[in-house]
Amino acid sequence: MAHPPSAPRRPHVISAHGDDREDPWFWLREREDPEVLAYLEAENAFTDEATAPLADLRNGLFEEMKARIKETDMSVPTRRGPWWYYSRTEEGKDYGIHCRRPARGPQELPPAGEPGEEEQILLDENVLAEGTDYFAVGSAAMSHDHHWLAYSTDHLGNEKYELQFRPLDAGIAGAPESVPETGYGLAWSSAADFIFYVRMDEAQRPFQLWRHRLGSDPGGDVLVFEELDRRFSLGTGSTRDTAFVLIGLHSTNTSEWLAIPSSNPLAEPRVVLPRREGVEYAVEHLTPASGDSGWFLVLTNEEAQDFRVLAAPDDALGTATTSAAWREVIPHRPGTRIEDVDAFARALVLSERAEAQPRVQILPLPAQDDPFTTDLLRSGWVVPSIESPSSTWLGANPEPETTALRIGRTSLVTPSSVLQITLDERQETLLKQEPVLGDFDPARYTTYREWAIAPDGTRVPLSVVHRKDLELPAPCLLYGYGAYEMSIDPSFSPHRLSLLDRGVVFAIAHVRGGGEMGRAWYEDGRMEHKANTFSDFIACGRHLLDAGIARPGFLAGRGASAGGLLIGAVANEAPELFRGLVAEVPFVDCVTTMLDDELPLTVGEWEEWGNPLADESAYFRMLTYSPYDNVTGQNIDGSPRTYPDLFVTAGLNDPRVAYWEPAKWVAKLRAESPSTRVLLKTELGAGHGGPSGRYEAWKEEALVYAFLLDVLGVAAEG
Repeated sequence: MAHPPSAPRRPHVISAHGDDREDPWFWLREREDPEVLAYLEAENAFTDEATAPLADLRNGLFEEMKARIKETDMSVPTRRGPWWYYSRTEEGKDYGIHCRRPARGPQELPPAGEPGEEEQILLDENVLAEGTDYFAVGSAAMSHDHHWLAYSTDHLGNEKYELQFRPLDAGIAGAPESVPETGYGLAWSSAADFIFYVRMDEAQRPFQLWRHRLGSDPGGDVLVFEELDRRFSLGTGSTRDTAFVLIGLHSTNTSEWLAIPSSNPLAEPRVVLPRREGVEYAVEHLTPASGDSGWFLVLTNEEAQDFRVLAAPDDALGTATTSAAWREVIPHRPGTRIEDVDAFARALVLSERAEAQPRVQILPLPAQDDPFTTDLLRSGWVVPSIESPSSTWLGANPEPETTALRIGRTSLVTPSSVLQITLDERQETLLKQEPVLGDFDPARYTTYREWAIAPDGTRVPLSVVHRKDLELPAPCLLYGYGAYEMSIDPSFSPHRLSLLDRGVVFAIAHVRGGGEMGRAWYEDGRMEHKANTFSDFIACGRHLLDAGIARPGFLAGRGASAGGLLIGAVANEAPELFRGLVAEVPFVDCVTTMLDDELPLTVGEWEEWGNPLADESAYFRMLTYSPYDNVTGQNIDGSPRTYPDLFVTAGLNDPRVAYWEPAKWVAKLRAESPSTRVLLKTELGAGHGGPSGRYEAWKEEALVYAFLLDVLGVAAEG
């Protein structure tokens, strides 16, 4: 193909608030139009041809990635009652195998290394995936008596899951029924006779909770709860102590929870705290070590920007219409964002962050009927971290009566570790560290924190990693996201070694819109402050150059989904700063999407971006940064604009960012800036996450790496 594909223009005008916008590639959203698929296939063919010279590099990268990973491996087993549960992988197989084996005494350490003769395979995803191009498990839930496994599967990538049931003990009759088109989330009743699941509306919003009696016709299932407000999504799950089935209702800035006793699944759900606009809260339940009546715990932003923790006894459920029934047990500490609270019989565990560093704080509970009569923070202690920047988190701890906690730790140079820490002695036991095969030595690499200065004077943190022996400045890849209060915390990647060992610096820009620096950091990067996300990323790029870390002319950027919006906006605002950009499933046509309230997720997203359908100011504000709407072939001075080299991905079945957004963006880039090198790769049988099998996913990552190494000028060296 001597020339890239050219999508034909078809006249189409979108009118809103007295503004008419020409959108000649609007027709690409018509999935049934044969020209749409033909265009996507032509783009794939062009990408294949354009990257053919990189085939040897790509194949070499894939083999490197595979060689570092222990393909036959096993997770650290997790104790649940009389069983150790774990998952494992086998060399040559794409998907996980979920298993269990009997547990012995209460102090037994988890078995490691080999499955053992007593292994029972619960779910082999490789068997379920046979004959399909795509496969994913949506939710899986073990019944509380350990006799049944409920699981849901997707074979298209559209995140519509079929719910099925598997008996785990010999002699138990099977449950042949299945429930089609369910969403995420499952919860069992105590007696394992009922299961609760989620259904979605036409816009793929989770909005209903249903109750199914095991072994019955799903046509007789009962609707338990329906959320009519289209801003809200519904989810479900069981509390850690299995005492309650929870119903969570969430919009961007408001939440509400209801609870059903697991022992009485036919009961009406009762509200934990009534919904109030702008008040968010999460729910946990504590059954104290004394075994007496339990407590509901609420993590809330009411009068607490960085959240605080309240508690109320079980008998307050359904009657707590005012805050008078609730007692503050962890006060608000400005600058320390409490992201989660987990309740165990002997301790509360806070997942917190401050100064862009996630941490875990353990608060021992006194052995008394009312465990909240003392200052819990006074006796609390923080799990030690490793080098800075690094990440520490609470691992899988399903047993509420545990005397030791699973903790995870990692950094950009240290593979992920699973630790066990005793609550009394605080003694650490390393259960497993992610194996990295080959000659990997963490001492060869260095990681550190940098701070960029945004145009408004705000300090923006960066996490940086590179070889210690690397001569700076060097080619550099900058990653960013910046939305939904999601934090991109520093973590180890064995794949990334293929960049580092070729002399590339890797950096994460912790831009506003994420949650790295607390709730205010998020608020300063959304709605009317969204432009800060983009200027922060640009400031981080310039800081890397000014600090002598990144080599001028050899800086690349990467982001996915909402991070793809970031990449698209940066491409328009500072094309001269970057040599190449990778935008994966990018949300680049944000104004048109947010104007269509029939599309999946649109209504629920209005509180994140603004509602351009009803709010004129939101419409024109979003137009100032919408990547698709701001593509231009001219710079401000009238000279022709050339964008950085672009690698763009899409998923034909993607329910989160429709395939036509990146497709339209690429078509417009080609038309407005013909000299720009832009490649589009669409997964025709997958969704938002790309290929489902691990080997295909590694091959796709190898392709992205090959593109990046090429634009950064180090491909020939690899």
